[in-house]
Amino acid sequence: MRPYRGLAIIFGFYALGEFTSFALNLTIPGSVLGMLFLLGALLTGAIRLEWVESEAELFVRNMSVMFVPPGVGIVTYIGLIKSQAVPIFGALVISFVVTLLVTAKTVDLLRRDER
Repeated sequence: MRPYRGLAIIFGFYALGEFTSFALNLTIPGSVLGMLFLLGALLTGAIRLEWVESEAELFVRNMSVMFVPPGVGIVTYIGLIKSQAVPIFGALVISFVVTLLVTAKTVDLLRRDER
């Protein structure tokens, strides 16, 4: 019964995020909102990590399967991607640099707290 509870919680938060995104006509994807709602529930203690941990690990272990549909989409829209190569490349470079800086700053702050 335990795996069903974890899956129900994960998919419940996914559905809540999708519903919220649709109902409020937000530009943020529902899956991202669902993850944020789940994070909030975990941080507040409304959901225990043990309830969803093994199911979440299952998804992470099989994440490569989740990238097949986007890969097919890239091949399908290669002409559009070629025509927008400069903005796409610029966004990739900027997001890479921002992610690198935020990660470095986070590690720095966490290491300061350890000392």
